[in-house]
Amino acid sequence: MNFIAILSQKRKILCLACMYSFLFLLFCLNSGAQYSFTDLDALLKQNQKNLEGNFAIVIWKDGKLIYQKQTTDFTAKTQAPILNSGNWLTAALVMTFVDEGKISLDDKVSKYIPIFSTYMKSYITLRNCLTHTTGIKAEEGIGKIFEKSKFQTLEDEVNSFAKKEIQSNPGTEFFYSEIGPDIVARVLEVITKKSFDRLIQERLLRPLKMRGTSFTNDEGGAVNPTGGAHSTAIDFVNFLAMLLNKGVFEGKQILSEKSINELEKAQFVQLPVKYTPKLTEGLHYGLGVWLEDIAADGSGSVISGNNLMGLYPFIDKCRNYAAILILAKPKEDEKKEFHRLLKAAIDSQIQSNCSE
Repeated sequence: MNFIAILSQKRKILCLACMYSFLFLLFCLNSGAQYSFTDLDALLKQNQKNLEGNFAIVIWKDGKLIYQKQTTDFTAKTQAPILNSGNWLTAALVMTFVDEGKISLDDKVSKYIPIFSTYMKSYITLRNCLTHTTGIKAEEGIGKIFEKSKFQTLEDEVNSFAKKEIQSNPGTEFFYSEIGPDIVARVLEVITKKSFDRLIQERLLRPLKMRGTSFTNDEGGAVNPTGGAHSTAIDFVNFLAMLLNKGVFEGKQILSEKSINELEKAQFVQLPVKYTPKLTEGLHYGLGVWLEDIAADGSGSVISGNNLMGLYPFIDKCRNYAAILILAKPKEDEKKEFHRLLKAAIDSQIQSNCSE
């Protein structure tokens, strides 16, 4: 009788264990299938022409990729130009030096590059450089921003900027151009005696396992910290994930949370806008990055490297996800509405944690 009772009890325990195992597996299946990006799939299919045929898109959330779509001849690991989205990487590199106390954003450029004092530009700060508020005369238009450099070194190019005409006092108007980021990149070369492309590899790209990303100019001539980078969707989402994870990537602190907050804070919000590309009209600017939505404290809740040529990397802090759309053949075109629809399709599946 005791033997039968013990056997019956063991069977009950076994049944309970099986039931709990089944419930656990069911929970895991539901968790893995909690997102249904059918609307996003449909949007991408409808816009094949707008996407120039080949593209890749990845979405990262809670430590993993939750969506990935790519075309046959262009994958999430295929390298492509990221153009002015490289400003975001350049600004992050600068902040690694700020973290170490080697520079301050309010340092004068002339402290490191004396020629700026010679040409009456001693009041320009590193912050001015990262926010396109140097006041140095520049030309409007995408072609002017990304035209092939005639200089062999970043030093030569930046010295030529020092000789340019001043069109406004530093910090008094916003004018989007290649000038400021290139100047601050040259400052980093001066204080380290290393090239910009080497610095960004050592301090940012290698720690983030961005093996398919480079600023090196394979055609010769000066490195271009503003628009000369190439990257992949998988690489860039590593960078975005690090920012979203308070500066930590695979257990290593790449940037301090304080520096990330500074990157994502609206700078000079009251300034008149002398020039900004149509794609970014109405947006505020942080350090090397666009702020699509701003919280009450002035911090960005949606931060993007909104690219003049279609590439779209961004972070949504309220929904705690990062995403990037990268094109095989970026071209000058108006994609603002498509970017809005793309984000809306993603947002429809991910709940916001911010109060409206």
